[in-house]
Amino acid sequence: MKLLFCLAALLVLTPGSAELPNREALFALPNWSTAPGYEPAGTDGIRGIFYDGLPYRGKPTRVFAWYGKPAGAEEPLPAVILIHGGGGTAFRYWAALWVKRGYAVLAMDTNGGVPANNGDSGSDGSIRHPDGGPGLSRIFRDIDLPPQEQWPYHAVGAVIRANTLLRSFPEIDPERIGVTGISWGAVIGELAVSVDSRFRFAAMVYGCGFLAESSSWSQTEFARLTPKQVERWTLLWDPASYLAGNTVPILFCNWVSDKHFRPDSWKKTCRLVKPELRHTAYRIRMGHAHPPSGDPPEVAVFADAMAKNGEPLPRLFSRTSDCAVYTSSVPLKQAEFHYTEDAGDWTGRRWQTAPAALDRENRTVRAEIPARATAWFFSITDSRNCIGSSEMEERK
Repeated sequence: MKLLFCLAALLVLTPGSAELPNREALFALPNWSTAPGYEPAGTDGIRGIFYDGLPYRGKPTRVFAWYGKPAGAEEPLPAVILIHGGGGTAFRYWAALWVKRGYAVLAMDTNGGVPANNGDSGSDGSIRHPDGGPGLSRIFRDIDLPPQEQWPYHAVGAVIRANTLLRSFPEIDPERIGVTGISWGAVIGELAVSVDSRFRFAAMVYGCGFLAESSSWSQTEFARLTPKQVERWTLLWDPASYLAGNTVPILFCNWVSDKHFRPDSWKKTCRLVKPELRHTAYRIRMGHAHPPSGDPPEVAVFADAMAKNGEPLPRLFSRTSDCAVYTSSVPLKQAEFHYTEDAGDWTGRRWQTAPAALDRENRTVRAEIPARATAWFFSITDSRNCIGSSEMEERK
């Protein structure tokens, strides 16, 4: 029965599930057209487009997106898909940032809207358009509806179809397309790469799984659902139901005080991904927002390593509670040990940082665990100011 409620089951047409699209429909090349009124601004070359989304309540839908590419760059180009978070939209300024980095970009609105004020800042919001599907505001209240009438289904479909669309453009290298998502965009991105293995890389900021167990919604939205509804939501839309089967290299970025996607759930989500595919960057201070906060330096460096043969990020692998092994192809600036002696609410815990012993010959970092520490992890920082972190550990 579980497979009937998993997104993976939506990719296979089985007897009795004719209402659901098969893999060919989900991965089909969408039609697209220019979006009137969203022409390139100045010399950035970024223009608005619409492309076909998945049908909603028996009617076709369209997804708005910004598309741009660096002028004069050697083709075929690497590309990246940008997935905004809750309250966001398709941001032109975010797309322009990636164009400057040398990538073709598709930044879509997953909320059935078009950006207000051309999406030039992180706070403009969006305006609903008549051909949009369901909105994110209904993510919990629609749980009893068929999956194809719920927001995550359409958001994931928009990402997968964006991948197919980019792969059809002659100026893009189909083997070098990645995706990055912020907050709810990371949740959608984690679902998308778990069923669409064509992506070269994924960089996910904040968003994670195990949301019914520990998140800003666990005592609010989930508390209003029945146990069966919580189970259905988790099986359908929580990344924890899918990431163990993921085959795409993933970078996870977050910070210890994120009130929405909390450290215990974030840690468990990261552990679902195979170690050889998993990269983590965990900070003491970061903030929760769209770029620049939601675009830590590790994201671009990770993308370049995967799509441009750039130097990879530093990485830490826990050996014991007080020791971790690292890999780094660029010089390291420092190694640190982060810990808290507090318990209870994660957002109220105070964290402390101390230098960690860095053994460059044996490529290890080590620190003595304070007797009162309740949670801790190591981090290393390289000469590019990029962070690699170990798994967070807890004393139960």
